Amino acid sequence: MTAALFLDFLETLTVPEGPKAGERLRLAEFQARFVIGAMQPGVMVACLSIGRGNAKTALSSGIALGHAMGVADEQPKREVILAARNRDQAKTAFNFVHGFVTGLPEGEQEAFTIRRGSKLEIEYGARGGGLIRVIAADGKSILGGAPTLAILDERAAWEKDKGDALENAILSGLGKRDGRALIISTSAPDDTNTFSRWMDEPPPGTYVQEHRPPPGLPADDLESLLIANPGATEGIGASPEWLVGQAQRAIARGGSALSSFRNLNRNERVSTDDRSLLLTVDEWLAAEVAPDELPEREGPCVLGVDLGGSRSMSAAAFYWPETGRLEAVGTFPGQPGLGDRGAADAVGQRYVEMHDRGELFTMGDATVPPGPWLAEIVRRMGAPPVSIVGDRFRHAEFQEAMRAAGLERVPFVWRGFGWRDGAEDIERFRRAVFDGEVKTSPSLLLRSAFADAVTLVDPAGNHKLAKARSLGRIDAAAAAVLAVAEGARLTNRAPQRGGRVMWA
Repeated sequence: MTAALFLDFLETLTVPEGPKAGERLRLAEFQARFVIGAMQPGVMVACLSIGRGNAKTALSSGIALGHAMGVADEQPKREVILAARNRDQAKTAFNFVHGFVTGLPEGEQEAFTIRRGSKLEIEYGARGGGLIRVIAADGKSILGGAPTLAILDERAAWEKDKGDALENAILSGLGKRDGRALIISTSAPDDTNTFSRWMDEPPPGTYVQEHRPPPGLPADDLESLLIANPGATEGIGASPEWLVGQAQRAIARGGSALSSFRNLNRNERVSTDDRSLLLTVDEWLAAEVAPDELPEREGPCVLGVDLGGSRSMSAAAFYWPETGRLEAVGTFPGQPGLGDRGAADAVGQRYVEMHDRGELFTMGDATVPPGPWLAEIVRRMGAPPVSIVGDRFRHAEFQEAMRAAGLERVPFVWRGFGWRDGAEDIERFRRAVFDGEVKTSPSLLLRSAFADAVTLVDPAGNHKLAKARSLGRIDAAAAAVLAVAEGARLTNRAPQRGGRVMWA
């Protein structure tokens, strides 16, 4: 079995650097699982997504050395490519391979030739010969090659156009000699990245192993940290204590430090450019309180509505500005089912879990009927709202829905999601959250929505709401922004004094 041969070979190597330098390499469970999965018959591409510092480059470098030495492939003139965004990044893998070579028996070392000039290459002169060479993300440097194994290191960090060109050139070259590619990286910052698409939509012949915790958890949550860093409990990379300490420091610093920690150390798809975030996950978690600490439903209630399209989610947010209580609920059409929708949106069983928690329900068949849905939302609230806030571009649909729900007498506030209204509503919403004027019980629906919500910024510094990933669902976040912003206006509005004068 190919995988067994590689597993045996890897454990004959010597750790070249770090606290365990000089010791025999011992594979962790997640590393052995990746080797077994990557070397299955019929697998052409194997993808590994894991937090920084879990020895993914060292593991792939050991596989590269074993392949060059003909551990499981006896065809002559084997060729291994170590590809990365730039030469310095690729040199890391090259140094690991060189370190493993220096740990081999002296008789075996004599078969290797190391070149460190303009080209970084390691040539093996026995068993039919093998060559390991380094290239950077420039597609022209690989055209015409015929590798038998390729390592694409930190694929999520590659420049889009040049990176895609290099990847395509490598994969087409691998087809000439029945080669195999290992694509390894921490998570990309968004779903549109090519590495994210490998993880979410793997084509036939692809093995995927992803160590990414569920979204919306505190940065210092140890259990989820260990999901992204399985090596921490097996003596690989950072210790659990170090990870928690770094998480707490990142939380204290906030901003890009926290976003970078989530992306690199927690392996989450979080943009490291915090300027585009509506709220960071941690800022939103500060608004969550235990259910028994949630304020009462007292005073007037504002209903924010994001009316979905033919297949998208419809969401409603209830906000009581006098107490700061916020609730949200989402609705999908009945077809397809929530499990299938979760698979299509790359969130697994999250929609099913939201349904079980009472935060999401289905109505209708292929579409959510606006009138009955709005009537059901008001029924769940317990009393008619003081006002309803929604998108002015859906004016006719809202009027028909309110008429069908018997809510014609409820004032409707029309708001736009563009730069003008959006900038004001986003700023009022953020201010209310930061000032502690928004309190909600833990909601997976809202956590997921805010994790996917970013803002686009125009040259004047105005913000409008947008999705962080193409498959994201931010409907509940949009409804919450509308409700809280209108609640803030309602609170700050001067009360009317005296009567009105009407000319006859």
